[in-house]
Amino acid sequence: MPATLEGRLVVAISSRALFDFEDENRLFEAADDRAYMQLQLQRLEQPARPGVAFSLAHKLLAFNHAGAARVEVVILSRNDPVSGMRVFRSCQHYELPIERGVFTRGTSPWRYLKPLAANLFLSTNEADVRSALAAGVPAARVYPHSARASDAHPDEVRIAFDGDAVLFSDEAEQVFQRDGLSAFQSHERERSTVPLAPGPFKPLLQALHALQQAPAGPMRVRTALVTARSAPAHERAIRTLMDWRIEVDEAMFLGGLPKGEFLREFEPDFFFDDQTGHVEHAAGHVPSGHVSYLPQGGTRVA
Repeated sequence: MPATLEGRLVVAISSRALFDFEDENRLFEAADDRAYMQLQLQRLEQPARPGVAFSLAHKLLAFNHAGAARVEVVILSRNDPVSGMRVFRSCQHYELPIERGVFTRGTSPWRYLKPLAANLFLSTNEADVRSALAAGVPAARVYPHSARASDAHPDEVRIAFDGDAVLFSDEAEQVFQRDGLSAFQSHERERSTVPLAPGPFKPLLQALHALQQAPAGPMRVRTALVTARSAPAHERAIRTLMDWRIEVDEAMFLGGLPKGEFLREFEPDFFFDDQTGHVEHAAGHVPSGHVSYLPQGGTRVA
């Protein structure tokens, strides 16, 4: 039988999101890839430090137990194949059971997301993230200087999501941007029973919900909706999730308050938001990524 990833939650992740390659990346960005390759080769026996998304990948892989393969993490990187050796050596050092990788030496790797049937793509490259989102794959640009995840919940993968333009479409947010808070509240109150259209990260939330519902040994999933919405606009968000038959464990309706301190208390392994201001503030407290959401046929302020 040929190998297959069918039925698994598939996370594609760049080497720089998984490991801390910031020192090496300075050479890569200088377009001196030969020097970069040489440096990585010199450091082949030196394990890279864990990166921003390391905790998320490590915990998701822990759902694979007793012969049950439920999660697959694949390296999808602009690195060259030689540098890829160090990536896999670092995985082995930390006992991360990652076996698959695609290394494209400077060209965009996002086109390989389709054959992987990826549920999530994490990268530090904004262009790759935008291409992935345009292709319908949940994707986020990792902020490499984000705080690292807490180690307080070793048996629980915790993920926090913004609502509008992440889990949901940006329909309501466009009203807010165009007409202000009062119009937004009226719009949502009048449509409280009308489900919001799906946003780019609904498929990931669905996959996590499925992982959450099936027995998986000691590992658990805990999710949170962390949104600038407040009452009465909260109701449409909750009813939308109910219509999707998806549960979240926590919901924070913050009415515009900064999200960072609340996320610090939730202690997620990763947080996704479409607003750069929210991501930058959150990155000081938790691992964070920017969702460059672009509605079909239009533009928006991020």
